[in-house]
Amino acid sequence: MNAESETEIEPVYRWVILAATAVMLAIGMGVMVNGFSVFFIPLSQEFGWQRGSIAFINFSGLIGLALGGIVMGRVSDRTSARSVSLLGSIVLGLCILASSWAETLWQFYVLFFLAGFLGAGALFAPLVANVGNWFKTGAGLAIGITAAGQAVGQGGVPFGTAVLIGSMGWRDALLALGLITLFLLIPLALLIRKPPETAGAKTANPSIEEDDLPVPLSPNVVAVWLGAAVFFCCTCMSVPLMHLVPLIQDRGFPLQDAGSVLFLMLLVAIAGRVAFGKLADMIGAIRAYWIASCWQTILVFGYVFIDTLNGFYIYAVIYGFGYAGVMTGLLVCVRVLTPISRRASVLGIVMLFAWLGHGVGGYQGGFFFDLTGNYTVTFANAALAGIINLIIVGSLYFTVTRRRTVWRSEIEFAQES
Repeated sequence: MNAESETEIEPVYRWVILAATAVMLAIGMGVMVNGFSVFFIPLSQEFGWQRGSIAFINFSGLIGLALGGIVMGRVSDRTSARSVSLLGSIVLGLCILASSWAETLWQFYVLFFLAGFLGAGALFAPLVANVGNWFKTGAGLAIGITAAGQAVGQGGVPFGTAVLIGSMGWRDALLALGLITLFLLIPLALLIRKPPETAGAKTANPSIEEDDLPVPLSPNVVAVWLGAAVFFCCTCMSVPLMHLVPLIQDRGFPLQDAGSVLFLMLLVAIAGRVAFGKLADMIGAIRAYWIASCWQTILVFGYVFIDTLNGFYIYAVIYGFGYAGVMTGLLVCVRVLTPISRRASVLGIVMLFAWLGHGVGGYQGGFFFDLTGNYTVTFANAALAGIINLIIVGSLYFTVTRRRTVWRSEIEFAQES
């Protein structure tokens, strides 16, 4: 195959798409998924609100993100990821700006719901599906790099916001965050394009690959099955993301030190998400997802036994690398188990369950802290949710493997005939 035909199959512009998407998810998901974790104690100190009530701000944003992902995924499949992500960029930035003037809980709830529904909901599913469509080969690695961008944001946004809160207060920190969001996301959204139509993209590898075999599961069945798994997976995942910072502060360490632990965890997650993307290309998406989920489930409860800052740093490195592969594995699973025409729609449905799980996990963390005065039950619930996720993912793997075996036998028989 000559260089010209390779360029037709894998356009160079795919790397621009990948870079723009990674940065957009870093900002958007960094704000919406766990960026509010650094506001727990500042808001509690100023207004006297309980942590459960403050956690519901994040929950309302994730509910909006969950519902918006379905709507915007469908819209993206019918229009373009560029127009949808541009809308999301504008709405997200404006909602963050407006929240800097909020005085009551209901105002925070409404603004963060809108930021999720019309803002971040218009970014995640359309942009990730678009990246998967641009990369005909090595999609696992590409999606891993995309997810690594999200990890950068989920660590960098809380850490940077913590610094801003320390220097200018929480209101001005939200104001600055909104302006930064608008300034960066809008130009990046203008770079997003649909992939060009290419024929024969798989001619470079005529052998029968596992992820290339048809899967006799309808897109709706895949969406519900993966959605059920990721609900419990993200319930587990969200507990450290939302409550690690206040847990460390409860041990007597200042906000910036606590934020730096979360930042380190998600900095290591960059390598983890890329590594698990490559692993998904090597051993299959479902296997990679299960391994990362197992890593997360085994380790999550260990946070409650740590009482030194160095201990938190070390544990964050170990936990962060493995937990990070969960999102990469999930996104690659959606790509290999759904047709391109339904990919953004299915991803929107799957992420509905994911963001619901994030919201439930974060909220139950605050609720049980208020009930018991510590985080032991919170992190125990996270581990239990992780176990349920492992059971669901394992059953999906065996079902898909069995049916792929049938498809492989039929294809090989047809070739021999």
